[in-house]
Amino acid sequence: MPREYTLKSFRAPVELNIDYEAELNAQQFAAVSALLGPALVLAGAGAGKTRTLTYRVAYLLEQGIPIDRILLLTFTNKAAREMMDRVQDLIGSDTAGLWGGTFHSVGHRVLRRHAEAIGYPQSFTIMDRDDAKALMSAAINDAGIDTKAVRFPKPDLVCDILSMSLNTGLPLGQVMEERYSYFDTLTDEIAQAHAAYTKRKVANGVMDFDDLLNLWLRLLRENKEIRESFQTRFQFILVDEYQDTNQVQCELIDLLGDRHHNIMAVGDDSQSIYSWRGANFRNVLEFSERHDGTQVFKIETNYRSTPEILDCANAVIAANTQQYEKVLTPVLDSGMKPALVCCNDANQQAEFIAQRVLELRDEGKPMEEIAVLYRSHFHALELQLELTRRDIPYALTSGIRFFEQAHVKDVAAYLKLLINPGDELAFKRIVLMLPGVGAKSAAKLWAAFGERLAKGLNLAKALRDIASQAPKKAALGWEQFAETLGQLDEEQAKGPGHLIRMVVAAGYEDYLQNKFPNYFARLEDIEQVAGFAGQYDTTEAFLSEVALLTNLETDTKRQNKPDPEQIRLSTIHQAKGLEFDVVFVMMLCDGLFPSSRAIESPGGEEEERRLFYVAVTRAKTELYLSYPLLRFMHGSGGEAMQQPSRFLDEIDTNLVEEWNLQSFNP
Repeated sequence: MPREYTLKSFRAPVELNIDYEAELNAQQFAAVSALLGPALVLAGAGAGKTRTLTYRVAYLLEQGIPIDRILLLTFTNKAAREMMDRVQDLIGSDTAGLWGGTFHSVGHRVLRRHAEAIGYPQSFTIMDRDDAKALMSAAINDAGIDTKAVRFPKPDLVCDILSMSLNTGLPLGQVMEERYSYFDTLTDEIAQAHAAYTKRKVANGVMDFDDLLNLWLRLLRENKEIRESFQTRFQFILVDEYQDTNQVQCELIDLLGDRHHNIMAVGDDSQSIYSWRGANFRNVLEFSERHDGTQVFKIETNYRSTPEILDCANAVIAANTQQYEKVLTPVLDSGMKPALVCCNDANQQAEFIAQRVLELRDEGKPMEEIAVLYRSHFHALELQLELTRRDIPYALTSGIRFFEQAHVKDVAAYLKLLINPGDELAFKRIVLMLPGVGAKSAAKLWAAFGERLAKGLNLAKALRDIASQAPKKAALGWEQFAETLGQLDEEQAKGPGHLIRMVVAAGYEDYLQNKFPNYFARLEDIEQVAGFAGQYDTTEAFLSEVALLTNLETDTKRQNKPDPEQIRLSTIHQAKGLEFDVVFVMMLCDGLFPSSRAIESPGGEEEERRLFYVAVTRAKTELYLSYPLLRFMHGSGGEAMQQPSRFLDEIDTNLVEEWNLQSFNP
């Protein structure tokens, strides 16, 4: 028997004079006007999700629900501000009483009131990333872990590992085995560091970002009085982007809604693309199982894209078996079919995109309405160079151009120092990666190094000669540093690609593992740089080409004077929630998109297909899907033939227009 739902404490209705049926389509109105019980609202791409949520708040107020009895949860500060502003505009009055914001901001609000119930002072402070890193470093020492005896991950990486375990609800051992297998022998030590870190946080009255959710959940679980007070208060709970919730967020929502059961989860399982940071799209698929009597609403009318683009999008997602089936239906008039563009190689793909961008501009298309999307940052390597050569302005969603990423600059520093031993910045960048070396010791080492060079010592000998001046912690690292530069000098003739691989093999890969949670992705970036560098006969020529990019201001540096005419380059993950008139989705090769590593994990191929779906549904009027026949590939030693993405095979040929670039002349 389905559960019967009741609602207490109705007040006099608020008169807003909104004609919901006139201002909403039938699907939106059905969701907005659902009153009691759990509801799952599956809002497809471009279907007016935010509109549905804001009108839902207004509708509840008109039914007499007090504004302070509604909880509205979002994921980003930007989304929270937008949602609150829209609600305020719609109801025409202040929304101060509405409990609305990100999960973390609401968690902070709750904990600020009740921190003492879990052993924290109400005056607790919240650590930023650097504070958490410093506290974890102290905790590692407290745990008695000898980081000299074992290759232990850096404190900020330990924080990331523990965060993944906490937010997914998975045991630490499972997280280590599945995501950080190269450190799985240290699981016990990491658990000890976690215990010491937790102890220090309590002693210091500080919380990290994850605590705002995990301690909120612990508070509700352990304190019946507080739990019941919030369960009583929140008569209606509305959740935005529900497909992005992790295990902790899912449990919080279920627990808070366990009295009135009026949870409305709004999202799109077809756009769940964040498993790598702990999101679990099964929270959507299993919502009805956890909540008896769930009403499921589908909002499938799309206001963003042409029928041709939506036909393509529907075909893209159809092959996924783990999903709620939806079919997006268009409102816009017909347009051009998506173009399927086969290119000879990655350079021609870059030339095509650059040329087409210029043509679109000449046709009157604003450049800010053009976006190029890709699976991984390195896929756009050749494109960034081509746009730079043609002086086509572009902005990156990340604000970081490919060659300006920390790990790429680290490896380039070795080559710069090899070519120019007088490069102080390159020298210091390398030595600051060594344990125990700070800014002061780096400056002293640089001065000593310069003296040896002035005496005529070569690069490697100069480094060996000052080894005794390096901090003791850096002794082994310094020896490796000198050895690596000596080997690079001996093998310069083999080209910059070979030298980059030598740097990685000589210890930089270990540094990546210790420091970054996305070690594999960064290593792949560097391998692609090595392949790209293989096109150049000399290291000097390669570094000169890179300077074309790195000498230009980044997107983040030109915020004071942004170029109003610039196209957008972005990974698909970072483009979610955005929309553009024209979208290029590039490098659609099997193994690149879908990523070969991603499809090895359970459910990986379906998430990659959802990612492709997100890319396609960013486009309003024009969509270009491109792939090269040749591309440098890791392990091949050079260019290799590419197979078109398996996802392209799933799109009927009559849904796209194939463009022949054999006669293409940029």
